[in-house]
Amino acid sequence: MANKTQEVGGIHFPFPFTPYSIQKDFMAELYQVLEAGKIGIFESPTGTGKSLSLICGALSWLRDFEQKKRQEEARLLETETAPLNDGKAQPPFLSSSCQEAPDTLRPAGEPDWVTQFVQKKEERDLVDRLKEEQTRRKKREERLQQMRHNAQLKYVAKRERQEEDETERLLRLSREVLAAGTGAEPLEQLTSGEEELVLSEYESDEEKGAATGLGEDEDDMEEEHVTKIYYCSRTHSQLAQFVHEVQKSPFGKDTRLVSLGSRQNLCVNEDVKNLGSMQLINDRCMEMQRSKHENKSRAEDEEKEPKRRRREPRTACPFYNYTQLQLLRDEVLLELVVLPYQMLLHAATRQAAGIRLQGHVVIIDEAHNLIDTITSIHSTDVSGSQLCQAHSQLSQYMERYRKRLKAKNLMYIKQILYLLEKFVTVLGGNIKQNPNTQSLSQTGTELKTINDFLFQSQIDNINLFKVQRYCEKSMVSRKLFGFTERYGAVVALPREQPRLAGFQHFLQSLQPGVTGAPAALVEEGEARAPRPASPLRHVEGFLAALTTANQEGRVILSRQGSLSQSSLKFLLLNPAVPFAQVVKECRAVVIAGGTMQPVSDFREQLLACAGVEAERVVEFSCGHVIPPDNILPLIICSGPSTRQLEFTYLKRELPQMMDETGRILCNLCNVVPGGVVCFFPSYEYQRQVHAHWDKTGLLARLAVRKKIFQEPKRASQVEQVLMDYSRCIKGCGQVGGMVTGALLLSVVGGKMSEGINFSDDLGRCVVVVGMPYPNIKSLELQEKVAYLDRTLPRSPGQLPPGKVLVENLCMKAVNQSVGRAIRHQKDFASIVLLDQRYARPQILAKLPGWIQDRVEVKATFGPAFAALRKFHHEKSGLS
Repeated sequence: MANKTQEVGGIHFPFPFTPYSIQKDFMAELYQVLEAGKIGIFESPTGTGKSLSLICGALSWLRDFEQKKRQEEARLLETETAPLNDGKAQPPFLSSSCQEAPDTLRPAGEPDWVTQFVQKKEERDLVDRLKEEQTRRKKREERLQQMRHNAQLKYVAKRERQEEDETERLLRLSREVLAAGTGAEPLEQLTSGEEELVLSEYESDEEKGAATGLGEDEDDMEEEHVTKIYYCSRTHSQLAQFVHEVQKSPFGKDTRLVSLGSRQNLCVNEDVKNLGSMQLINDRCMEMQRSKHENKSRAEDEEKEPKRRRREPRTACPFYNYTQLQLLRDEVLLELVVLPYQMLLHAATRQAAGIRLQGHVVIIDEAHNLIDTITSIHSTDVSGSQLCQAHSQLSQYMERYRKRLKAKNLMYIKQILYLLEKFVTVLGGNIKQNPNTQSLSQTGTELKTINDFLFQSQIDNINLFKVQRYCEKSMVSRKLFGFTERYGAVVALPREQPRLAGFQHFLQSLQPGVTGAPAALVEEGEARAPRPASPLRHVEGFLAALTTANQEGRVILSRQGSLSQSSLKFLLLNPAVPFAQVVKECRAVVIAGGTMQPVSDFREQLLACAGVEAERVVEFSCGHVIPPDNILPLIICSGPSTRQLEFTYLKRELPQMMDETGRILCNLCNVVPGGVVCFFPSYEYQRQVHAHWDKTGLLARLAVRKKIFQEPKRASQVEQVLMDYSRCIKGCGQVGGMVTGALLLSVVGGKMSEGINFSDDLGRCVVVVGMPYPNIKSLELQEKVAYLDRTLPRSPGQLPPGKVLVENLCMKAVNQSVGRAIRHQKDFASIVLLDQRYARPQILAKLPGWIQDRVEVKATFGPAFAALRKFHHEKSGLS
């Protein structure tokens, strides 16, 4: 595949093949957005080569940007004349370290010789800084060559030694603290390894400056500002696909790229991966890091022994790959960073990963769920059962090590216990009783502001910021988890101490669904459920949300039948608050996706609320690459028996409405070859319709032409259903007969409405039954609607912002579902929307542009059926 360079508007875009015209437009618009430092909302339907357009457009801009910057630096160094002589601003290409604001404005009427002297001094300083940057850049380029040849870097070894020394120092300090004790009374001897469970002395409550990354002796490694591109997507599989596209592109060989991820995704240790919970994986990984000194000495002993058997192959841990970490840290060596949503959108995670966005470019792909993702990342909940378990475990921990803990540790542990007790009390429970057997007198859901919740819980006198900081710095939840692993397992081990037997039985009773009988051991080969993480970790997450929130946060008190089923949930109402920091720091932000309509959510809820001026936002939406006659979108307003199709909550459960839906599908299955995918508003409604059709015989009529499959509720079964569905369609196409394919009954917003490829015969027709509005009775949605109505301006003649939100949530889900069918340039399919409400102008305007241009509204079923039959007859004959 020969690389070709395309010139669009005087800009050269290397491309692996001749691009579509819409790809040229996409790259040119993307280039201008990055050049002007704007916020771009880009929509490019699936099958139009969006990933390659993003890669070639963004990396072409970065190539030109760096080239212009170096040319400008070279010019200044050659002439040793800065552009300050003519009074113009410094070029935008210069490094941020060179762009320093003048200290003060010089007074008017100043002598000319003074002004000239100051200008010359500024020019000399600028040239000196440019020379220093050039020297540092040369050093880094030399190190890059060493890294490419796998040479050992000195400071990597130094960093490793520093970490080992620090670990030894902490262990030595811990031993000294344990040896010193707290009083004259002799301390009980700890068992092997138990000293690591005791909290070290907590040095200070006060806020400290940001932790220094690598020490003062490595200041020479600090890099000048070099613009990078951060590309993030929703899943690691999408990121892997993007990296593969980069490698295939003309920039593949020259682009310096690193992919980031969590331990859960990068871990290569099977035993650790099988723990299931992310919290457990993190804890176990840190524990293994602490014991690396023992492993090293053991490895040295093994090397001395004669090699009698083949060793098991070992893989270097990608998470601790020093080369990767060096790439991330040494910014001049890096151009493209690939990472999942959560690492970029969550400030604490960004800081932990060493991600600095100042002056860089962020591209957020598959961004149709961006607002929901930000809200979900910053929302957290904790159950009554977890609160009771955390209180019980922490109480036992304190009693076990009371004599060995310093006063400050004891003070904070008592404060945490007090908070846990008050959280349980506000739910209506008693911390001293079993949460599974506690029935609550008052049930229901209640929503509070953060201040109201603190007052009602009677914890407004506790400094939550200090408690949260203590939890973070002391790692108390990790120590507590190790303690519980040792003494509090559900299945009692013979070697455990008898004095903790009562603790074991109490913890056992706290496990949901576990009675007083000993738990049976899991049979070999049986599926093991993921082990639960430390309950105190969930409490820490809730405290972190309370302390980082502003007035847009709410706490939901959900009181169910028993305390164990009740919960406290923190809800973030305004996702623009955490996103504003990203927008403020970045040079430019690109929000891209295959289906971004309706765009008003991004403009109003995210960007406007984040303080972005309207003129800085650029929208770009391109059409599809398929010919106009390869798609037939229909809105059908009535069925074969002339019943109006309006699937509201009141009407959709009527037997007549379900019968009408069945008759429509029977007619469609008679004329549509291959696969038909039918989306229902909810799992419950799909179940009701399926049961009704089975009872009336409509299911048997459908099965004459299509084999029927249903979307499973369990994610683990989705792949098997899709394989059976695909196998059935391919088999019917080869054999022939009465059965012409398959009918897949799915759910809007379910497991098959996003990320699934129903190309070619797998999806010749997509049907959406009704409009999948969210549950307006949800307290969270009601509060969100009220918040938007209260904060966003309402345009004259327009719906209230809250009602627009509900409508947009519905249409985003519909747009994702209908986009499953058309996946490449030669594909064809029909799209059928069964509800007369789709014909309303404000609803039509929220469909993707490539569907809006071709949609036909059919008031009656006869003309719609005729158009479908003609379309599929012609296309099937051609194919």
